[in-house]
Amino acid sequence: MLDIDYVRGQFPAFEEPSLKGQAFFENAGGSYTCKPVLDRLFRFYHSRKVQPYAPYEASMLGGAEMDEARVRLAAYLGVETDELSFGPSTTQNTYVLAQAFRQMLGAGDAIIVSNQDHEANTGPWRRLADSGIEVREWRVDPDTGHLDLADLANLLDDKVRLVCFPHCSNVVAEINPVAEICALVRGAGAVSCVDGVSYAPHGLPDVAALGADIYLFSAYKTYGPHQGIMAIRRELGMRLPNQGHYFNEATLFQRFTPAGPDHAQIAACAGMVDYFDGLCTHHGCEAATPQARGAFVQKLLRAHETRLLQPLLDYVSSRNSMRLIGPRQAELRAPTVAIALAEKGEVVAAKLARHGIMAGGGDFYGVRVIKALGEDPDHGVLRLSFVHYTTEGEVAKLLNALEEVV
Repeated sequence: MLDIDYVRGQFPAFEEPSLKGQAFFENAGGSYTCKPVLDRLFRFYHSRKVQPYAPYEASMLGGAEMDEARVRLAAYLGVETDELSFGPSTTQNTYVLAQAFRQMLGAGDAIIVSNQDHEANTGPWRRLADSGIEVREWRVDPDTGHLDLADLANLLDDKVRLVCFPHCSNVVAEINPVAEICALVRGAGAVSCVDGVSYAPHGLPDVAALGADIYLFSAYKTYGPHQGIMAIRRELGMRLPNQGHYFNEATLFQRFTPAGPDHAQIAACAGMVDYFDGLCTHHGCEAATPQARGAFVQKLLRAHETRLLQPLLDYVSSRNSMRLIGPRQAELRAPTVAIALAEKGEVVAAKLARHGIMAGGGDFYGVRVIKALGEDPDHGVLRLSFVHYTTEGEVAKLLNALEEVV
């Protein structure tokens, strides 16, 4: 069982007076930041805020902390150190990647995108059509939002070079079978790009085990600073045209960073691993390798979240006034619950705020999937999303507020 008191003790937000009495249910938009990250960020700005990698102590220490973040996160993800790179956001990382593929692909080549995705992981790829590249759409079931592997198989042929899809959607929330999809894509001679932004906060994945050629997620949704994190298989990364400075093209993690990196935030990302390692130690995990510790943490977080999620899904499913988007079984999805209602999502979110519930309403950049499900993006949905630091009491408070408001 997750020690929720220990967990909440690692997040200063729960001691912040202005947030007292507020239950946070918009974690899919960004999670609270853990103390180890804040400590590292403060230390860097306080005593390392110089150009890194120069031959004086403050600079060497700053560079070492940046390197530490890359080494430790890569180890948790099961990739080589130079296969991990940082950028200002996942949106920006995806855009830069798309420009690299634009240069590599040509007329007659095809890519596949899904309409289940957040626009940041589908828009840049769709714009490759302007360069004569064929863009095919893997479409969700209009009733459930589910992506069917048989539909993907029908889209794959020898023209397809790339398939982009989410680990889970920030609206539908169903956890897609990434390893199976990546194997299917690889068997067709194409490469896979997985948007893990909505999944990674619930446990960092073993990218190597998934078989993903590219895996993207956001540190600010994973208890860290506002950075985008990308893992890319070395052979693919070196084959794609360099998007960084020409003199950095031999260094894989610099090939997709055309702008100067945020030194302090990169260094602070090591605090994410500090937090996960602390969870392991506190809960008696004796795993020797980072990958094994990552797997332990993922199971720990998922068990807690799944237990808290099912009562919310049951409540929403039982109400005729609410349309639950995505699966009804907690084991099949992330704890991100989008609900279509008679009132606009943002209106209901404002009503919930008066009951101490911090939630969101709108389209959440999931315009395509909301339309595909027959709903109006302008009307929007109510989205209730939580992570492992949420308590049973907060879920009970949410259910009471929903009963009052809806």
